[in-house]
Amino acid sequence: MNTTFKTLALTALAGALAGCAMAPSSDQVDAATQQIIKSSFREQGIAKLNWLEQDASNKACSEAQGKELDPKLAKAIEAANLKTVKMPSDGVFLGDWKAGEKIAQNGRGMTWSDKAGSANGGSCYNCHQVSKEELSFGSIGPSLYNYGKIRGVTDPAAAASKPIVEYTWSKMWNSKAFNACSGMPRFGHAGILDEKQMRDVMALLLDPKSPVNQ
Repeated sequence: MNTTFKTLALTALAGALAGCAMAPSSDQVDAATQQIIKSSFREQGIAKLNWLEQDASNKACSEAQGKELDPKLAKAIEAANLKTVKMPSDGVFLGDWKAGEKIAQNGRGMTWSDKAGSANGGSCYNCHQVSKEELSFGSIGPSLYNYGKIRGVTDPAAAASKPIVEYTWSKMWNSKAFNACSGMPRFGHAGILDEKQMRDVMALLLDPKSPVNQ
């Protein structure tokens, strides 16, 4: 759970228990923290309070508070998330890299001011270098420049036969399938990107003609 919220919760709880001799328990702090978080948000537009609810994977990683998970738990989380991955319905992995570039550049979506059903962006440049033309990018994630070229994808038509293509799709669909506490958005699993958008970002990463692979 977020340390700042825990500190606020502990302070509030300490005040409430000022007349008592006992220190607040961990469960009391967590309960107070959840109350503070929920009271700090309101539903508006497409933003709903159920977005604050964590699934088992996110909850386990939050409770770890930055520490490494038990290896058995981590493997169980990864296995459970891998089962959620859905491959392209028609077996086509790559779409239009030009459309994929627009998605990578777009950081909008899933806020109270967005309309329900509107397309979201991938905001890829917030965490990765994607092409050498982009001057500003994040460094939370590894560079993706030459992603397909380095991995030997030279023919889009034969891309589906490459194991790296299926891996890349799966990683984008649900990153926790390969890293239990990954901070990468689970684009497919969370419904952030639809299947067409997934294909277009895949093309950006893997199509030899894409600026990523130049």
